[in-house]
Amino acid sequence: MSGSLREDADRIWSAGLAAVAPERLVADHAGVIDATLTRDTAARILVVGGGKAAAGIAAGIETLLGPDALDRQRVSGLVSVPEGCGRRLSRIEIRETRPARLNLPTPEVVKATAEMLTAVGGLGPDDLVIVPLTGGGSALLAAPKEGVTLDEKIAVTRSLSESGADIARLNAARQALSRIKGGGLARACTAGRMLVLVLSDVIGDDLDVIASGPCMPGLDPGSGTRSRGSGAWTTPRGCTVEHILLGGNGTAVAAAADAARRAGYDVVSALTRVGGETAEEVGRRLAAEAAGAVAATAVDGRPRAIIEGGEAVVRVPADHGLGGRNQQTVVAAVAAVCRGDGSWPEGLLIASIGSDGEDGPTDAAGGIADASLAAEIERGSLDLPRALARCDAYPLLDSAGGLVRTGPTGTNVADLRIVLTQPARAATAR
Repeated sequence: MSGSLREDADRIWSAGLAAVAPERLVADHAGVIDATLTRDTAARILVVGGGKAAAGIAAGIETLLGPDALDRQRVSGLVSVPEGCGRRLSRIEIRETRPARLNLPTPEVVKATAEMLTAVGGLGPDDLVIVPLTGGGSALLAAPKEGVTLDEKIAVTRSLSESGADIARLNAARQALSRIKGGGLARACTAGRMLVLVLSDVIGDDLDVIASGPCMPGLDPGSGTRSRGSGAWTTPRGCTVEHILLGGNGTAVAAAADAARRAGYDVVSALTRVGGETAEEVGRRLAAEAAGAVAATAVDGRPRAIIEGGEAVVRVPADHGLGGRNQQTVVAAVAAVCRGDGSWPEGLLIASIGSDGEDGPTDAAGGIADASLAAEIERGSLDLPRALARCDAYPLLDSAGGLVRTGPTGTNVADLRIVLTQPARAATAR
């Protein structure tokens, strides 16, 4: 073991996030991207797209192309990102179009999206469009259909989200109300080719769902020939579209598991959870799995780790407090672990964090629970059941020292959950 439980947890999730840094992923896929770019030489390259990791992909594109190609192919572009994810690039404008912690489109998002649609519609058959597309893109690429206002789109999305709708249902509604989602960006394009570089925040990596599929065929019967699932198709205007998946939740989980092994943990499991579990269900399940790991560690003295990815849903009551799905997951786990005699096993840690650094409308990425947090809850007489019932995890975790704050990470591949156990004596000594 390389440190305390919290230090080890920090190293583990940091390794997971580092593995999905978008510039690194572009460099890792340089061969396949280069092969696509050099298939023929584009007269002009336009870069448009959006998402929480889109700035990093755009930066990776500029690095990969190099100064000569940036000049020769007149590279330009516009990418929509949240506040805090902006950066200055030489040719591509990175525009911060929505505030941090507000995962909803804004008038600035609509303006930027309109500029992108106009730009891709003014290209010729010898031109190439490169689209950085990542999680968060649904709220950062917005073009309401005629007769639909932005406020109406937001109301539908908020209602579905608060009722516990999963990402597939949310994106189906978004696509029905949008001119860019469900293939709208690709169908508007008059260039000869479009290359979409995707970092997935969707469990299962369904290209139709990531950022609501702005470059996928969607459900339009006139969308041309396509190869379902691969993202390779030709639009009615003759634009050949190709998608390259750079990475996703499984990438981060695998890297986090490797870091846990290097820190001396036996990794019991490392997987991405598929399905519509609620945060409360995830928390209870993690607590049950943790109990098994604690018991096994007590027998043989070997530290254990459970690493998983996923994205829980939260059904928010009318009288709700403040929090996010990761914080709710951790509070549910604490309630389940402490249900018996109210004590927390020494040598146990449970954490859940959002890879983007945003957990709901808060400044936290998620939450972390260990013996010290449980003691603070008891010492402060904090109302754990009420916080859980009202989705009011943030103030409870804040008071007890259980919030994880990373700030915007510049990436987004859903969530990472970590369970660590150490022999009680070793955990106390550290």
